[in-house]
Amino acid sequence: MNVADLARWNAELQSQSPLDVVRWAIAQSGGRAVVSTNFRPYEAVILHLAVQVQPDIPVLWVDHGYNRPATYRHAEALRTRLGLNLKPFLPRLTAAHRDAIYGPIPTTEDEEGLKKFSAVMKLEPFQRGMRELAPTVWITALRKVQNPNRAGLDLVSRDENFGALKVSPLFHFSDEDLEAYLARHQLPNEWDYFDPAKADEKRECGLHAAWGKSAAKSAAAGTPNA
Repeated sequence: MNVADLARWNAELQSQSPLDVVRWAIAQSGGRAVVSTNFRPYEAVILHLAVQVQPDIPVLWVDHGYNRPATYRHAEALRTRLGLNLKPFLPRLTAAHRDAIYGPIPTTEDEEGLKKFSAVMKLEPFQRGMRELAPTVWITALRKVQNPNRAGLDLVSRDENFGALKVSPLFHFSDEDLEAYLARHQLPNEWDYFDPAKADEKRECGLHAAWGKSAAKSAAAGTPNA
């Protein structure tokens, strides 16, 4: 895979439906595709697409322990409804343990604190999950409208943090497109979602940012202040 390959794939897939993009992605994987989720709003779309093509596709979920009750109920509802082959990965610290030692979740005024929190509670378990599942293709729900960093990515990219071909079939979709998909397939949504590793929708938690790889390695080597 090189820059020319990526450019060609992105040009060819631009006009394809998300389902066709998922088919393409899984065909490239040699039987080693995963789809990741955090069960945030609209995640039912990418999960529904993935299981239509490969019903037993591993679904990588980092359960950092800070999800609200509605999100856990939503995750269970989708697991049952779609027959998800859910692969949860948890931090080495529980949420209660972390809070007792390090205090409340950092706010957006503490960028360094948020990055350390993300490294321990989200990036390290995600990196562990990617290492154990060892995918060649990583299917994500990433979209360009989510924040400025993601707007600079593309439908298909080489992910340097986790060493996989990253495919985002919904990259060009709007919220309205996703609402229509949910309605068409009578899928549930979940709005009571909060990601403590981001604290704000315009921030990156590190999964799709350059600093995430080193942060995850640092957390794996020895849990820093979180």
